[in-house]
Amino acid sequence: MKCILAVNGGSSSLKCGLYEPGKGVSKLRYRFKLSDALGTPSLAITDGQGHQLAQLNPDFSQVPSSQRHLSELKLVLDWIATHLPEIEIQAAGHRVVHGGEQFSAPTLVDDTLIESLHQLSSLAPLHQPYNIALIRACQKYLPGIPQVACFDTMFHVGQSELERYYAIPARYTQDGIHRYGFHGLSYQYIQRQLETQRRGLGRSLICHFGSGASMCAVRDSLSVASSMGFTALDGLPMGSRCGNIDPGVLLYLMRHYALDIDALEQILNKQSGWLGVSGVSSDMLELHASGTPAAEAAIDMFCYRAALEAGRLSAAMEGLDRVVFTGGVGENDADVRARILKRLKWLGVTVDPAANAAGSTLISGPDSQVDVLVIPTHEGAMIAQHCHELLYSNGCR
Repeated sequence: MKCILAVNGGSSSLKCGLYEPGKGVSKLRYRFKLSDALGTPSLAITDGQGHQLAQLNPDFSQVPSSQRHLSELKLVLDWIATHLPEIEIQAAGHRVVHGGEQFSAPTLVDDTLIESLHQLSSLAPLHQPYNIALIRACQKYLPGIPQVACFDTMFHVGQSELERYYAIPARYTQDGIHRYGFHGLSYQYIQRQLETQRRGLGRSLICHFGSGASMCAVRDSLSVASSMGFTALDGLPMGSRCGNIDPGVLLYLMRHYALDIDALEQILNKQSGWLGVSGVSSDMLELHASGTPAAEAAIDMFCYRAALEAGRLSAAMEGLDRVVFTGGVGENDADVRARILKRLKWLGVTVDPAANAAGSTLISGPDSQVDVLVIPTHEGAMIAQHCHELLYSNGCR
């Protein structure tokens, strides 16, 4: 069976999928999820229906951090070669967080592209280096197959200058300092799902909620505004990221506490958000289970800020036809959905509590002026489909 390998890596995790390409959305055949690569690694392997095939606990303790992604990917590829000899990997597609201004579409990987990605690493320091490491790992272990980079920023290309530009001196804007937006692969997948449901047109507020969280206003299939900005640090308070913050706070922290850039970056990216407010965890499930006042405050702050952002994004679209929840929290946390939607009554939103508790696809009430949907996202399928469409159009197959 000919398949496309979709690769989605972070600093301590790796998600891969084998997809059988076709029209519409590529079909998932096998999924590989490696977690806690820097601690006690665990690799869960399932088939396309979610049935577990294997659970591995590799020892990476002797592997230097600079080589960790090679080991992670080799583990996956070795398992495929041993247990799935019928699979022929014909291409690899990669999620790359930042495409800057240069990349507005899926792009074939070559040395020039990789150099460009290195130059963009400062814009996404938590993700981009690992994306590049996995591309290099594929070049080593899957030599000769085409690779495609799919950018999380590309869905937002085309937003107006009013949305994208900051009120800073024009020379900095011209150097590329402006809003980019992220989670684009997830938003594009959801948009395609809406199109299959004949809901693709109109004004959609898509909420991608996980430990990394953002929201996007999509009007007639096009991104018009999003909560994230120049980096994936902006917008909503997230698992350990602060989200939107007065720049004056940063200046004060540096001056009053003598923080250097590295210390400040660590605080904003790793010690803030739900973790910073709660003092408990960056995981929403653990916050719910904790029951402490601080954990409750962290949940409430997230829901309040999401409701505020919904108002801004609705204004960007000049109205609202539907709200879509996706991502790990968006798909599974009925309480978070309910708290946010309660604050959106002024937009004509009502909720069916039973449908929300059950996680039904449609959870809005019968009198709601706005449809509210829960749709699981699948970034890997979008990566595979982009890869298939690009290679097919270029005659690489």
